[in-house]
Order: sequence, then structure tokens, then C-alpha cells
Amino acid sequence: MDNRKTKSSFKSGFVSIVGRPNVGKSTLLNHIVGQKIAIMSNKPQTTRNKITAVYTTEEGQIIFLDTPGIHKPKSKLGDYMVSVAENTLNEVDLVLFVIDAAEKRGAGDEYIIDRLKQVKTPVFLVINKIDKVHPEALLPIIDEYRQLYDFKAIIPISAMEGNNTSSLVQAIFDEMEEGPMFYPADQVTDHPERFVMAELIREKVLHLTREEIPHSIAVTIEEVKRGENGKTLYIYAAIYVERDSQKGILIGEKGKMLKEIGKRARMDIERLMGDKVFLELWIKVKKDWRNQERMLRNFGFYNEE
Repeated sequence: MDNRKTKSSFKSGFVSIVGRPNVGKSTLLNHIVGQKIAIMSNKPQTTRNKITAVYTTEEGQIIFLDTPGIHKPKSKLGDYMVSVAENTLNEVDLVLFVIDAAEKRGAGDEYIIDRLKQVKTPVFLVINKIDKVHPEALLPIIDEYRQLYDFKAIIPISAMEGNNTSSLVQAIFDEMEEGPMFYPADQVTDHPERFVMAELIREKVLHLTREEIPHSIAVTIEEVKRGENGKTLYIYAAIYVERDSQKGILIGEKGKMLKEIGKRARMDIERLMGDKVFLELWIKVKKDWRNQERMLRNFGFYNEE
């Protein structure tokens, strides 16, 4: 008897992407889905919430959870970010543990592996950024990690260049069971438009600022309305910082920094929405908001049981 699934069988499942900060998890997610869902930055701890991205083909549907990088928390916000990442390990059908081929194994990687040993979910080791190392350097990395954990598969890729990402997607589908289509075929995320808009604004701040600014900001969309002509979206957003000095940095000399943030964010939001966008930004100061539970809840961060 032939037990192989027919071509018409549809597969589906949930996949969590975990790893140390800045190993390229969001870049990988955006590349697979083909749109900017998770913001990208060269600064650690960019992702603060689980980002659900949906990838659908004729073969099936993969629902990705891109989690905050697991790190040693330094604030209540940090505690929240780590708990989100760890809680997803038991909620999904497959875990992608992403590492940076150009970085040596560290305490953070070992901590994640220890956490993976406590769950029954199958795990793929995804060795990212292979474009940054010589091919001969991959075998020692594979051997090193293989001795630490019994991975279901080990797949080297370059999310930035797109190298071997199609093989990774196929390997994920091969691991999936037959299942329903959880989301419409043309849906790429379960987050509301306002969330994605706010993330795109926050990304521009991450790109344009340095030092203490990136992790001290939160963005909220205060109002979205369509103009009388029906063709223009008017978006009013607030960027929250923790200190007056940070507000000054974000505004910049003669407002140049804030203007540049708005210009870049508006272009991305226009691509996302397919409409002409008028974007107005305000800077507000909420001292030490990252350690205030009420503020964290207001900004959409909350502890999941």
C-alpha cells in the first residue's frame, strides 16, 4: 500500500524562529514572505513582539512567529521580550534556531539550546550569514552544534542573499502534516495595519540614531483617516522617549532628523498601503517607560500566561 500523500494534500503548521539578537531572524522572515513584515536593523533586540507572518503556496501554509532575540534582560521590557520568545517553543510545530555563521558560539546560544532540550518540538538549526564565511568553515560549525543537540535538520543559508532559503522552506513543508488553511492565501500577517505602520516608523529611528536612543523609543499610531478625495491617508503618530535629551536628538537641528524619519517611514507606508500618505510625527517624553508596567501595557506589551 502506498502511504505517500497525494499532491492535492495541503500542509500547514506553525514555526517559531528563535536565536540570539541580531542573527538575521527578521531578515529571513521578510525574505521568505517577500514583504517587509518584521522591521530590520543592525541593532540588537529590534523585535519586541511575536510577529506572525504567513507564507502560502499550493503545497501549504506556514505561519511564522518571529520572536524577540533571547538575551539577558535589563528592564521589565527585556523580561517581557525574553518570556515571549521562550513561551513560543511549546506552541508551535517546528522551531528554527538561527545562528550567525560569522559569530562564535556564546553563552546566549548555549542558553537557548538548554531551553530547547526542555521541549519536545522538533528543531532545525539554521546557520545564517554563510556569505560572510569561507565554505570550509561550515563543517566545524555543523559538527560543533551537532554534538550539543539532536537537530532534525541543519541548513546553512544567507537570508540577505537568498542562498538556500528555498531549500529551507521545502524542508519545513516536508516536516509539516496535512492541515487546514488558517489564513486567506493573500494574507501575509495577522497584525493590524496600525501595528505595521508603527513598526516601520520605529525602524527608521533605529536606522538613523545611535547609542541609547533605539531601545528607549516606542511608537503609537494616534489617528488614521482618509482624506476627502479618498486617495490620501492622513496618519498621526507619536514617538515616545524616556528623556528630554532624547527628544532633542530625534527632532534634530532645525527639525532635520524628525523630517528624515518621517520621509523614510512615509515611503514604506505608501508601499504597504498602496495610497498616498501624509504622515505627521510628534515626540513625547515618558520617563523610564520601559520599567513601568502600565506604560508597557499601553504600548501593547503584556505578560502572556
